[in-house]
Amino acid sequence: MSYQGSRAFHLAIEVGDLERAVAFYCDVLGCQAGPGERGWRDIDFWGNELTLHAGGSPRGYAWHGVDMGSVPVPHYGVHLTREAYDEVLSRVNQHSIQFVVPPYQRFSGTEYQQETFFVQDPHGNCLEIKTLANPDL
Repeated sequence: MSYQGSRAFHLAIEVGDLERAVAFYCDVLGCQAGPGERGWRDIDFWGNELTLHAGGSPRGYAWHGVDMGSVPVPHYGVHLTREAYDEVLSRVNQHSIQFVVPPYQRFSGTEYQQETFFVQDPHGNCLEIKTLANPDL
């Protein structure tokens, strides 16, 4: 897949209790908090700008069938190096965060092999954390 320009993106989401959400993204996942003002805070989401906004009602998600079964939609996520993925997985386990979808290896034995898992932030936003065997594809 070819990308034009920047590979970083910006996503703004509602997270309910802002302090609780910042703690989840920083203390559990290991992200870094950036600037913010009353009612919002930027998070360095592995080189992407994730802006957390206080308030809002949890929206929930639907389940969509894929090769690994069903996954929650909508969701957002990140592709990490194997080392970073293992570190985040360890942090999630250390904090006893419940998986929405537990770690799963997809496309085994192919050039598209990957490992992925899904968790929710405290407001119910679903995140997919994955590592690719061949990240340059």
